[in-house]
Amino acid sequence: QVRLVESGGGLVQAGGSLRLSCAASGSTFSINTMGWYRQAPGKQRELVATITRGGSTNYADSVKGRFTISRENAKNTVYLQMNSLKPEDTAVYYCWVGRPWDGLWGQGTQVTVSS
Repeated sequence: QVRLVESGGGLVQAGGSLRLSCAASGSTFSINTMGWYRQAPGKQRELVATITRGGSTNYADSVKGRFTISRENAKNTVYLQMNSLKPEDTAVYYCWVGRPWDGLWGQGTQVTVSS
């Protein structure tokens, strides 16, 4: 069993920065890709960024150049550094980890960007 604990959300003004963290514990040996998704009110959950165990990254076009995903494999932790935040980045951000047979979600952390 894998447990995901997210932290780092909050309220920030437009142009500001936040860093999200997601630590996985338990049976983490099977985890390959880790990533972040977000869901704004009334919208579908969407990909923000993913990173493989080897460090290959993938970003949504809307966050390229502003967000950086990274991970520490030894700590089974994934980070999302968010800079130049915009009001449209306001959403609940969910950590996601991929295993060969399924994916697991964190509980979500709220990010609110005020204009």
